[in-house]
Amino acid sequence: MPMLSGIKIVEIAGIGPGPFCAMHLADLGADVIAVEREAAPDAQSTMLNRGKRSVVADLKTPEGRELVLKLIEDADALIEGMRPGVMERLGLGPEECAARNPRLVYGRMTGWGQTGPLAQAAGHDNNYISLSGALYYNGTPAEPPQSAITLIGDVGGGALYLAVGILSGILKARATGQGTVVDASIVDGSAHMMQLILASRQKGLVTGARGENMHDSAHFFATYRCADGHFVTLGSLEPQFYALLMEKLGLRDDARFSGKQWDRARWGEMHAHFTELFASRTRDEWRALLEGTDVCFGPVLSPVEAAQHPHNVARDIYFERDGLLQTRPAPRFDGQAVMPRPLPGRGEHTEAVKAALEGAAGSAGVWRA
Repeated sequence: MPMLSGIKIVEIAGIGPGPFCAMHLADLGADVIAVEREAAPDAQSTMLNRGKRSVVADLKTPEGRELVLKLIEDADALIEGMRPGVMERLGLGPEECAARNPRLVYGRMTGWGQTGPLAQAAGHDNNYISLSGALYYNGTPAEPPQSAITLIGDVGGGALYLAVGILSGILKARATGQGTVVDASIVDGSAHMMQLILASRQKGLVTGARGENMHDSAHFFATYRCADGHFVTLGSLEPQFYALLMEKLGLRDDARFSGKQWDRARWGEMHAHFTELFASRTRDEWRALLEGTDVCFGPVLSPVEAAQHPHNVARDIYFERDGLLQTRPAPRFDGQAVMPRPLPGRGEHTEAVKAALEGAAGSAGVWRA
């Protein structure tokens, strides 16, 4: 039985982190009904609708509003990603929904949060993580900080924090009968993710300014360009891993490196040497020498390449369906990888869901094969 079987979630469809959160919960077995506009779907919303039921409604009409209120009467949670105040103006705010279902967990996904001076401002993933501090240490000191598009903000600091908040709220509701409002802000979530970096200051791995830290200036924890234009990563932080790296690179007896891993004054010189060294071979040649060893090595792969890597193939991480490259749900439970349910057509379940709400016989809850 899927882990979240029996949990019903109504999603007011939007873009980015809200739909990703709903997809993640659907991947884990929740019954997610996405309430969408009638406009033609874009590629992102189609992909993120995986495993959901889709209904179309105009929330600016009494009929659309009433449909949502009926849907949440027996739902565990609602997900919305509007600017603060929009759902209230539609008559679908937390108070109106709680009046229909006091146990409802009302999940709100925004960039800046429901309150604060920036709450009403537009923004995107990179703006939110720049404000939270999560962007600061990314990249080398010679270049402007670069965001890992969508990953740190929309997904990491947004969607996944909203998922944890919703599940926490559901546990509370089942224990107390009382729902809650979850204010999931990407600024909040990505700032919370900084706690591990802040803890690293105690070890001296992060000292403050860009370019003075282990991850952005050390030769043994870096990304290098290879002879073929591809890249590889090193993370030989611990002394035993660094010693093995020196051995693999033929530098064990080199006076420039031996016993000088933490000589910060020489990191620039050593990084320059590594840059030249790794540029002398192709990515596959470095993989043949270092991959699978304890030097802490990884090739930088595109998504298409990642889907073909033997480790990812063995774990069945990527799959293709309906001509679309996709990733399987995570995490795994009892060692089993989950095959997610299909992508629905826009509005595919509208009539069946309405019929079920009206008490008509039917199979609105049955998933297509």
